[in-house]
Amino acid sequence: MSRGRLAATFGSWRTALRIAHREARRARGRTALVLAMIALPVLALGFIAVTWDMANLSQAEQLDRRLGAADAELRWTDGSAIQQDAWGDNSWPVEGDQVPRTRPVTADELRALLPAGSKVTRLRRWVQFQVRIDDRLVTFDARAIDLTDPLTRPLAALRAGRPPAAPDEIAVSPPALRRLGVRLGEPVHTVDGAAYTVVGVAEFPDNLGEVVALRPENVPGPVAPPAESWLVDVPGPVDGALVDRLNGHGIVVATRAPMPGREEITAGPGLPDPEKAGNVLLIGGLGLLEVVLLVGPAFAVGVRRRRRELALVAVAGGDAGHLRRIVLADGVVLGAGGAALGLLLGVGAAFAGRPLVEHYLVHSRLGGYRVFPAALAAIAAVAVLAGLLAALAPAWTAARQDVVASLAGRRNPPKHRRRWLVLGVLFTGAGAALAALGATRASLTAVLAGLVLGELGLVFCTPTLIGLLARAGRVLPLAPRLALRDASRNRSSAAPAISAVMAAVAGSVAIGVYLASDDARQRAQWQPGLPPGQLLLMHLGEPEGRPQPSADEIAQRIRAVLPVTAVVPLTSSGCARPASPHDYCGATVVLPPERRCPYAPGEATAAAARADPRCVRPFRDPTSIYLPPLVDDGAALPGITGAPAEEVAAATRVLRAGGVVVTDPRQVVDGRVTITVTHSDDGSAASATLPGYALRGGLPVDRLVLSPSAAAALGLVGEQFGYVVDTPDPPTAEQHKRLITEMSSAQLSVLLDDGPPGGDQRPLLLLLAGASGVITVGAAGVATGLAAAEGRRDLSTLAAVGADPRVRRVLSLCQAGVIAGLGSVLGIVAGLGSAAIILTALNRRYTQSWPAQDPYPLVVPGLTLAVLVVVPLVAMLGAGLLTRSRLPIERRLD
Repeated sequence: MSRGRLAATFGSWRTALRIAHREARRARGRTALVLAMIALPVLALGFIAVTWDMANLSQAEQLDRRLGAADAELRWTDGSAIQQDAWGDNSWPVEGDQVPRTRPVTADELRALLPAGSKVTRLRRWVQFQVRIDDRLVTFDARAIDLTDPLTRPLAALRAGRPPAAPDEIAVSPPALRRLGVRLGEPVHTVDGAAYTVVGVAEFPDNLGEVVALRPENVPGPVAPPAESWLVDVPGPVDGALVDRLNGHGIVVATRAPMPGREEITAGPGLPDPEKAGNVLLIGGLGLLEVVLLVGPAFAVGVRRRRRELALVAVAGGDAGHLRRIVLADGVVLGAGGAALGLLLGVGAAFAGRPLVEHYLVHSRLGGYRVFPAALAAIAAVAVLAGLLAALAPAWTAARQDVVASLAGRRNPPKHRRRWLVLGVLFTGAGAALAALGATRASLTAVLAGLVLGELGLVFCTPTLIGLLARAGRVLPLAPRLALRDASRNRSSAAPAISAVMAAVAGSVAIGVYLASDDARQRAQWQPGLPPGQLLLMHLGEPEGRPQPSADEIAQRIRAVLPVTAVVPLTSSGCARPASPHDYCGATVVLPPERRCPYAPGEATAAAARADPRCVRPFRDPTSIYLPPLVDDGAALPGITGAPAEEVAAATRVLRAGGVVVTDPRQVVDGRVTITVTHSDDGSAASATLPGYALRGGLPVDRLVLSPSAAAALGLVGEQFGYVVDTPDPPTAEQHKRLITEMSSAQLSVLLDDGPPGGDQRPLLLLLAGASGVITVGAAGVATGLAAAEGRRDLSTLAAVGADPRVRRVLSLCQAGVIAGLGSVLGIVAGLGSAAIILTALNRRYTQSWPAQDPYPLVVPGLTLAVLVVVPLVAMLGAGLLTRSRLPIERRLD
């Protein structure tokens, strides 16, 4: 009995698929529409999957780009014996702590450890190459490599010229050649005055950007062993005994094959991160739901057009299951067709667009031409699932249709069941609660799950809303009344289209509100580190060993670009007697115990800490420019604090008397300040109590300024690190650019507080609004076209009773307005509600934390809303212009 039922089921599916294939060929317009809607996302996903697979280099491809024609790569990083993994990517000492090798490696040292007849060549992949182009300092990524050596020749492809053979010759990549603005044979001068001749154009497959190839012997300065590697070619194989001998001297070995018997530490596929996997599945679910909602109306209209055919199947003995299978087979056939078309186009686009991806996205050559079979199979399965889900609701409708009414050509208005409304309300409420809970716990997965659940709830509520609007439309003129009536009668096609528009608009609005609110919060949190009109010049690198320009010389250079009022050297505090070359002395102010905040950061003490005045900080942390404790006699106070003149004068007197200046009044007790100096090398500390003064005006940032005598008493010494520059007005963008160029020759960088952080969000907001606008126009156009095809009899009736030909154009305009307008309004409301819930939950979480953080304001981006309000009008205008005004007249032969 079970075998008979199984055979009958397979047989009915085979018949249903044949019917679906025939119907797809008959209704070519609807078939093309559904195929396009399914194929477009499949094309995009297929393109991404194939491109990612080609960009994900295999181990052999990575080693080819790393070893060239060599047998192995050696890195002499340690001064003691080590162990390594199978591929030479990780190493660790055999015993004790790691002992880095500091003495440079020579070729003779390596040859002494290798078999006789071995060849070695040095390679350094990261070298700075600085030149001046149009009075601007430009740094190129350079490599020290001998491209004439057979071992390293495969590492680069020579496009023109020849490889560098002399120390003063270089090869450059095509982008670097364009940036330098030179030709082959012309010289290039670096910042330090060295001259190089460009003799070749070489392309490195792992970096298609601006790269310069130098000779290995021309790398300036000593080369630290960790910064270089050696490619070797040995007469025989690189066996385990040779690797063990090299590891015993602290050399890491990388070969083309893994070393047997060693631990293989790779970043293999492993198990995916649950949170990331959940986020990907939820975002994919949102995309799948969008496709289902867009394709659903086409299947609903197809079922209505085939009502008589399905009724004949029922009369011939077909049950509800047979009718459902016939409609579901449409989804399977069209989903498979869309998957095949999309994958074919996606793979072709990935192969054809490979050069563009290499140059503009990954900036490196991709691996071999290959596809991602597992991913393509999954994408195809999802596409078939989308077609099946889109046909699910029409299939259930077809199984419940009245056979007699369908044979007679009558259309009974659908009976909307209240349980869908109840289910929609429950889903919407549960989604809102889940999104709020996820926001309070900073769980993106929970937030996305709540949004998906809430969107499903709104989808279930949409048919009821359409029915309510249709009842309210009785007082409207003829065309909008007919449009609302048709939407109510054809809810199976109108509701998915409206829901698709709502989902796209809601996502755009929610993301736009969050971006605008986050930008406003960052602006509110912004705290400048310098007063307005002040610039900070800092030394590039270590200033020891080279003469420092005076303040007058710096002022003269700056006046060539913009007016300057004063230039004052800045001196930080350093160890007078450092315990080691890496010893650092940190000076901090000690608060009296009775003025310290007794609560540590944490949520449990948030309420008590907020109510305790000892926990209220009188200053804020600067956003961009941070200054260490300074050693100064008062000359730099106006430029770094912006305090009133009378306070600066009082603070200067304290400094000249051997005291210190702070900006936190709590740190001064009876006119004195306690300071502790800690050595980073051994952790030793020393404290002293000195006369102090608190600056109450100026910037609300923490500052500590020591007089020279106070610094000496604490075991500190002044070390100049830059200058503070006072200008009448902040420099313009052009002046700032010229000043950077002028100061680069003096080995100084220019720091400027040029306003709150955060870039212009308008391009991203426009992109989001544009994407939702395209979906809105597309859904409105599809639904309007299907409604026009479905309402042909109504239009014929209007023509028969003498309606004006313009009625058809106005009716199409109103039908598009119902889809686009209602979907946009629901989407805007849902998006604003979602954003408000998420921001409120985040702010509530911040109120329970300590230290306190600024809350998110609710900022509605007017640009996004303006675009989303205009889009329905565009859809209505397009429907009105593209619809023929002539009403159809159907002739009936009796």
